[in-house]
Amino acid sequence: MIKTLDRYEKIILGLTVLGLILGAGAIALSVLEAGIHLPTIEDRIDPAAVRDTAPFDEPGVTINSDGTATAVIIAQTWLWEPDTIEVPAGTEVEFVLTSPDVLHGFHIWDTAVNAMVIPGQVTRVTQTFDNPGEFGIVCHEYCGIGHHTMFGRVLVTP
Repeated sequence: MIKTLDRYEKIILGLTVLGLILGAGAIALSVLEAGIHLPTIEDRIDPAAVRDTAPFDEPGVTINSDGTATAVIIAQTWLWEPDTIEVPAGTEVEFVLTSPDVLHGFHIWDTAVNAMVIPGQVTRVTQTFDNPGEFGIVCHEYCGIGHHTMFGRVLVTP
């Protein structure tokens, strides 16, 4: 005996299929249109050798010849190294980050910078700071008992 689907079962099935299609579409858009992707193989290093691997053997800020800046940062329990990034206003800064220990989050207040810092992965994110000021840096992924003390700052000078 073949049982036909109830009207409400058809509605629920239709909504489920629609949800799956919309979810797959959102993933496709994030990859194709927004350029969201996982770090490549070339951007992996040995987490145990972070401090012996360039550029992480010398964390800090470098002003490049084209006027941009590169900020190399190590995220570790429970601090940023360095914890202060100082750049002139109007500078485009590429933040290059990794972690030797656990997963961290990298968020700069009042900006769109929001990235994951995965042990052994090199995370790159760019931000231009047009106006002078101080922008807080926080870890937004719980990284242990001292997580609440993990903060830094971007100091943008005139």
